Amino acid sequence: MVVPCHTIPLGLDSCGLHSSGARQCIDFFGVSPMKKYIHCFWQLYLIVAVIAVLLVAGGSRIITTMAEAQPIQRTQIIVIDAGHGGEDGGAVSCTGVYESQINLEIALRLNALCHLLGFETRMIRCTDVSVYTQGGTLAAKKVSDLKNRVQMVNSMENGILISIHQNTFSDSRYSGAQVFYAHTSGSMELARQVQQQITAIDPQNHRRVKPANHVYLMQHIQRPGILVECGFLSNPQEEAKLRSAEFQKKLCAAIVSTLSCIGKT
Repeated sequence: MVVPCHTIPLGLDSCGLHSSGARQCIDFFGVSPMKKYIHCFWQLYLIVAVIAVLLVAGGSRIITTMAEAQPIQRTQIIVIDAGHGGEDGGAVSCTGVYESQINLEIALRLNALCHLLGFETRMIRCTDVSVYTQGGTLAAKKVSDLKNRVQMVNSMENGILISIHQNTFSDSRYSGAQVFYAHTSGSMELARQVQQQITAIDPQNHRRVKPANHVYLMQHIQRPGILVECGFLSNPQEEAKLRSAEFQKKLCAAIVSTLSCIGKT
């Protein structure tokens, strides 16, 4: 199933975030142009996606709901933030790939999987753009970009922020995904659950959740939110995994398996 990504209106024609919505579509199983025949197989895609979530998380509550033929009603809106973008490429991997590119690939897959499981979503960006509205220098544009991201998140009543980033360090030995949480209610518990599911797909990862004390976005949002550092771009083995579709799908399944246990009525 090809899923449109819906952005939060901010009047940014240059960024593709204006009120007419998103322009790019993605299938959880790969970014591709929309093709007519793919709609014939959407049910198969749904089954495979749900199985992926269940394999990662156990998913007993989902199984119960499906067995009892009860519709899943979500009250939360998942706000997906692909970190950086446009002129701000973020970190550069050991093979020269910009962080912003990998962030966007994972965010689009996450958006598609959330839709498959009945979540309403909003994306900060769907393409390789920054979301600034003012500023003449790169630093000023960055400030505007961050303030706009905060505004977008806070404008979503019942919103939950999932911000996707990549880590890097001067020593290439370091690896492992790590989840950081905002100061808002529910953020720490969500971070702990996501970290636990990420560890399930990477048993060698012994990292623990931490508060996002020095991250502007996480310090200023008024909604529950987590920032997922998906891995280290400075580690050659992990960088290769982060660029692979297979690992990106597993990572998204781990995150959504946690989200699937919230927001039900």
